[in-house]
Amino acid sequence: MLRPSVTRLKPRKSPLQARSASSVDAILQATIQVLLAVGRERLTTTKVAHRAGVSVGTLYQYFPNKASLLQACLRRHLDSVAVAVEAACITYRGQALAQMASGVVNAFLEAKLRHLDASLALYLISSQVEGAAIARENGLRCTKVVAEMLATAHEQLASDPEVVAATLLASMAGVSRRLLESPKPAENIEGTRHELVLLATAYLEASGRAS
Repeated sequence: MLRPSVTRLKPRKSPLQARSASSVDAILQATIQVLLAVGRERLTTTKVAHRAGVSVGTLYQYFPNKASLLQACLRRHLDSVAVAVEAACITYRGQALAQMASGVVNAFLEAKLRHLDASLALYLISSQVEGAAIARENGLRCTKVVAEMLATAHEQLASDPEVVAATLLASMAGVSRRLLESPKPAENIEGTRHELVLLATAYLEASGRAS
């Protein structure tokens, strides 16, 4: 079966007015609700429009098909994670590496797992909507801000901050992915959070040296 092209997955137009933005938000929320209720195969634009309280025509003004809907939901989810990481990086600038590690890990996991069912559902469909490309974009975005934060740490890093940031973020992404793949992710969130903070703290402190 042919995969949808990147062009076909892009929204038809951007919501410039507040009313349009509200409609798009309702559509994307409805998409997640329908996805959780009936799964990807039974999700249709008609069901999403009905759940969102808009006409199918209104939905098609912004999204050409259900794949574009799902991709937009994934983009918004990953964007929320990036925004949380960016905020943490601002908060922890100039502090010790251990504080940076804890702050970034907690912000990342809180955003990633705030709506666990939705996160899992989006993870399961990500490969069908160019999810790898979107994840790479967000990874570069997060690497930049984490590296900038690390460069302000009390301890001087022995390695390139961008290399350290990329390695840290890769470990965070891998651990969160393994959590989502586990049989009972909800039961393991706090344990995973604790272990990931330990891992990140040990790694950053080992990457630092006395000024």
